[in-house]
Parts: sequence; structure tokens; C-alpha cells
Amino acid sequence: MSLIAIFYITVIGLSMGIYMTRNRYFATVVLTVTNFLYTIPSIALFGFLVIITGIGNKSAIIALVVYGVLPIIRNTYVGIQEVDDQVVEAAVGMGSTDVQLLTKVQLPLALPFIFAGFRTMVIMTIALGGIASFIGAGGLGVAIWRGITTNFPEMTIAGSLLVATLAIITDLILGIIETRMKYRILGVKKTNVSTDKV
Repeated sequence: MSLIAIFYITVIGLSMGIYMTRNRYFATVVLTVTNFLYTIPSIALFGFLVIITGIGNKSAIIALVVYGVLPIIRNTYVGIQEVDDQVVEAAVGMGSTDVQLLTKVQLPLALPFIFAGFRTMVIMTIALGGIASFIGAGGLGVAIWRGITTNFPEMTIAGSLLVATLAIITDLILGIIETRMKYRILGVKKTNVSTDKV
């Protein structure tokens, strides 16, 4: 369930974040709406969706997408916007088209920042997925819900630890990938070597 939500979040977040860099008005509207949705408590959103889409995985996935899309949208938008203007001007001066500028210059340079948002989103989605069982969705949250409803704290603790362990392991893996990505794209290792020589 979390993997499905992460896929939709990534596609929607990247697409909207990229388009926002081309349309300031659209960017303002999207950021305002997503910030507002982010203030709604997760349980309240789950309850609202149950009325519209019913009980089960469908409502849970929609809720996960709504909550997880903000970090991807914001980091994609800000990451592309923060690309050095001189680099962009040089690419345009060399005859780059809009598509080439985006795919060959802006996205590669913004990738570490975008991936940081992706990492945050993945951990949030896994954690939030743990309470999706409250609206009839499956997953590790079922153990938490059953433990609460049957007054069985051991089951609640076990379910919580499983969700936490999954989130921690995923975060460690993504952290390693993010570090290597920064070294490769931003040249952190090269900068440290040159500084030591000086």
C-alpha cells in the first residue's frame, strides 16, 4: 500500500513541481492548497475520505498521497529554482531548448534536493500507513488496531515496533543513497580534497 502511494506521490509531485517553475500563479495556488491540506489531522482526513470513497485501501492510498505530495512538490520547485542563474544562462546561450535545459541542467543539479524531499516523503508515508487500518486498510497497522480494540498492549507495541523498524531501515538506505548522490553531483569529496591541499 505504501509503495503504491509512493509511486503516485512521486509522479504527481515531480510533475507539479516542474510545472510550477514555469507558472508562478500555479505555484502560489498549489503551495497554498497543499499547505492547507497538511494542517488537517490525518484521522480527520481518513474519516472524510471514508464518506466519499468508502472503507479500505482506496481511501488509505488517497490520504497517503495527499499527505505525502507536499515534500516532493516543494523540494522539486525550490530545487529547480535554486539552480545557479549563470549556469542556466550559459546553457541557454549554448542553444539549449526548454526540454534540454530541464533534463540536462536543472533536474540533475536539483536532484539531491529533490531526493531529500523524496526521503522525507517515504518515511512519512510508511509512518502514516500504520494508522490506515483504522479505516479498514491492511498492513502492519492491523496489529496496532487489534491491540487497541482488544486491550492487548503487547500486540500494539509489536505492531508499532514493526512500523518503526521498517521506517528506520528505509531511512538508513535512502540516507546512504542521498549521501552518495551529493558526492557525485555536488562534488563534495572533490571540494574537501582541494581545501586540504590549500
